[in-house]
Amino acid sequence: MMDRFEQERRLHALGLRRLAGVDEAGRGALAGPVVAAAVILPEEWILQGMPSELRGLNDSKQLTPLQREHYFNLLMESQAVMKAVEAVDADTVDRLNILNATELAMQRAVAKLQPPPHHILVDGRPVRTLGPRQTALIKGDALSYSIAAASVLAKVTRDRLMRDFDQQYPNYGFAIHKGYGTALHLEAISKFGPSPLHRRSFAPMNSAHQPELF
Repeated sequence: MMDRFEQERRLHALGLRRLAGVDEAGRGALAGPVVAAAVILPEEWILQGMPSELRGLNDSKQLTPLQREHYFNLLMESQAVMKAVEAVDADTVDRLNILNATELAMQRAVAKLQPPPHHILVDGRPVRTLGPRQTALIKGDALSYSIAAASVLAKVTRDRLMRDFDQQYPNYGFAIHKGYGTALHLEAISKFGPSPLHRRSFAPMNSAHQPELF
């Protein structure tokens, strides 16, 4: 089995104790917020192993919705786990661009962790707003339990928000596609126009959309 605490133990051996995993959800969506989560798992879990009920924790995209909800509830209910979640709305995404908005959400989530982490493990590329004490891991949500935990918290939080928004704007199917660019969603935009939740800087709302931001 893959050792998803390998990175955490490497940093722990360097004297770094509070290690935060950071990940986001919603970066590629056409509507709704981008959500980031930061999670510090207990030091004893890193050294002694993940509790049995959480060993199946993985990249949120590799889990079923029921599995994500299950792990979300376990993480949120655990007093031993430090966690924080932040959402940045569509208007801010349009104002800052999606890259800067994502990094802002991550910065805010990490800032909520008190005491602050000694080091950060982040999924993907380095994040400018998180400073030098970070390790960026490509596909980190599948390599690190800390990042996987953040991935699940961000994804489930955002999915719940989009289901709530579906009640406010029932014409768009947000509860189904969560704001991503499915055929159903694009058809709804074509028929009803963008809602207040849509990112006006994104295609198809704006032909000047820059795909390189993804």
